[in-house]
Amino acid sequence: MSHTLSSPCIKELEIRKSRFIAYAMPVADRDAAIAELRRLRDEHPTATHVCWALLAGGQSGMSDDGEPSGTAGRPILEVLRHHDLDGVLAAVVRYYGGVKLGAGGLVRAYTDAIASALLDAPRVERIAQITLTVEVGYADEAKVRRWIDSEGYTLTDTRHAMLVRMTIRLPVNALDDARRALVDMTQGKAGFF
Repeated sequence: MSHTLSSPCIKELEIRKSRFIAYAMPVADRDAAIAELRRLRDEHPTATHVCWALLAGGQSGMSDDGEPSGTAGRPILEVLRHHDLDGVLAAVVRYYGGVKLGAGGLVRAYTDAIASALLDAPRVERIAQITLTVEVGYADEAKVRRWIDSEGYTLTDTRHAMLVRMTIRLPVNALDDARRALVDMTQGKAGFF
């Protein structure tokens, strides 16, 4: 069972005059991670390096961002794997302090930076989500909306035509129960897509 973070975490270390600012943040996918990396680069325009690793639902990636190959992205990725995290972007912003650390020193610095950010990070179980599209009559719309709220699901789209088509985001393991509940509350009139 994998976990993700409930909120972003930041930790700063100084190692031999270089500043390492580690960010660990929950992300939905690679696109969200790339957007966060752009934001970090904008926030730290004078940083020497912004190295990162991503694990998000089968999408992974890493970058040494100019550091010697294998000294930044790979160690950060290994820390994420060690903590059994998914849906997480880990990035370390480095401001070079004038003292070279060598390959081993860089690996230790990037590993320590991201590990320290994850030390007290609040984790939550990662549950696979799915979308369910249901079509109901106008008379049942309010009832279905109340049910979605009471179950803690997310209504992602609603379209009104002859019938009301609602798209719901919910945990995969709740799909069968949700279908049964929707059929019951609409007296069998709910249609699924």
